[in-house]
Amino acid sequence: MALKRIYRFSATTLGYLSRLGVLAAIIFGFYLLYKLLLEQVFDGSKQIYPIFALWIVSAYLVIPRIHRTLSKYYLPSYFVGRIRSPSGFLADPINVAFIADEKSIHTAMSKAGWTKADQLKPATFMKTVYSSLLRTSYPSAPVGNMYLFQRRQNFAYEIEIDGSPNERHHIRFWKTPKNWYLPGGHTADWLAAATYDTHVGIKIATGQIDHFIHENIDEERDFTVATLKKTGLTKDIEIVEHFTNAYHDKNNGGDRISTDGSLPFITL
Repeated sequence: MALKRIYRFSATTLGYLSRLGVLAAIIFGFYLLYKLLLEQVFDGSKQIYPIFALWIVSAYLVIPRIHRTLSKYYLPSYFVGRIRSPSGFLADPINVAFIADEKSIHTAMSKAGWTKADQLKPATFMKTVYSSLLRTSYPSAPVGNMYLFQRRQNFAYEIEIDGSPNERHHIRFWKTPKNWYLPGGHTADWLAAATYDTHVGIKIATGQIDHFIHENIDEERDFTVATLKKTGLTKDIEIVEHFTNAYHDKNNGGDRISTDGSLPFITL
């Protein structure tokens, strides 16, 4: 028994040391890269290029990598009613639940006037950038990947505003695990996060180019429910009040969010 305890202690210690070693190596590697870039910034020649490179490396490589590593330790891995960004930040709240199969959801969302979002790929990303800059229509523009149950959304829907992907209604869907219960013993086949994109800009919290969302996410939740009611395909809508505490907070990008904590369960 003593040998087993020593072995477990040693294995755990080595595990922590190896993670710390990986983190230290990442930080040291980025330090060297920064040092080289900063030397070019201050040498008085072609400063715009190293500054641009420094921003890209910081916003899209360094900061997300550090947060992905650290968030494994300071954020819970169980369901807390919030989705997560690829960097591990708590993002938007889960604010709609569905009791339905996937085909019924696609049918209802399409009839309600929503468009299924394209998968995020290099080609669709570049098309989104082009449409955003020139303000041309792209009704099925992809949404950024967010995570729940340690996996990205199964699919997403959106409604474009004024012929540009810069402003839009959008909602992400996740299939719940088999035999899984929400707090209070509630069950649902799908959970969703609905928010309203107001414009595109650089997020202070991450330094990345991304959509900003409207603070009152309950309005988008209620808008989603209203559009589905009009289809005649909703069998039942149960509003569970105070499913979570009402709160004011910020999401992964630093956008303010507020909610009354109610969660509608929509049966199709």
